[in-house]
Amino acid sequence: MALSFPYRKCRADAQGVARVGARQIYILPTRYGLLYGLLLFLILLISVNYANNPGFLLTFLLAGLGIVAMLHTWRNLLDLRLSPGRAAAVFAGQPAAFEIRLHNSRESERPNISLRLSADEELESDLPPATTQSLTLHTRATRRGRQQLPRFRLATHYPLGLLRAWCYVDLEMNLLVYPAPGAAMPLQGEADHHSDDHQQMHTGNSSGSDDFIGLRQYREGDTPGQINWKRYAREQGLYTNLFTVSSVRRHWLEWDSLPGMETEERLSTLCRGVVDASELQHEYGLRLPGVEIKPASGESHRHRCLAALALFGES
Repeated sequence: MALSFPYRKCRADAQGVARVGARQIYILPTRYGLLYGLLLFLILLISVNYANNPGFLLTFLLAGLGIVAMLHTWRNLLDLRLSPGRAAAVFAGQPAAFEIRLHNSRESERPNISLRLSADEELESDLPPATTQSLTLHTRATRRGRQQLPRFRLATHYPLGLLRAWCYVDLEMNLLVYPAPGAAMPLQGEADHHSDDHQQMHTGNSSGSDDFIGLRQYREGDTPGQINWKRYAREQGLYTNLFTVSSVRRHWLEWDSLPGMETEERLSTLCRGVVDASELQHEYGLRLPGVEIKPASGESHRHRCLAALALFGES
């Protein structure tokens, strides 16, 4: 039966900050450290065999250097603090990025600090005295919902590379994973018209959904922002720009409008509907079993709808 040592894991406290303690650090020689130890053994063996005093002196000098290096390697991680940074929401199947903040409160530098989440990625940084730096770890978002940051490794082999010290860090950090957008769904709904003709002519600068339709002679009361200054600069007279206001579409994205689909397929299709309606700058609402979000638009509304899809079925 495998034994576990809970004190060996560096865990976050009530404030979400993980502090590396003395008993949470592992330390072992690297390949170069093993060769260094073998070299010391050979020098000692030769010195004993030939009663060579300079050989003894060199052996003890190099051994003392290794012990001092061990202390500095261990101290390079001691009392280092880590806290969660930003973790933006992603769609399922995309890389999830977790920002880790490293806080060096000492008045000395911490060189060669590395973070490793998987075998494919290891990030290294030198932390200047009394500073905070950020490193971003990446992992694959495989399913919708909340994805927890996995345990990662904090390590160093400063100063000589003879020894490697490391500890395992657990931070309370997660990000939201939206469903992967599925097949396109028809956007059905009614248009909110500005006039009986579905369009209203107005003067002024164009907005994102307005279309330029022509010019008319300047009238008293038209503001400077409505005037076509390019035409005026060519000495072709004073004219005012005319635009039409496009009708605003309003849609409901409904769970019950997708019969015959499995739960995840419905969520992916509704996710595609939210993305498409948002890109078209339409107003849209979302109806799920037990959830109704009124029609609106904008980035915050988009996130609210996608979050409802991501967390659907979770207690």
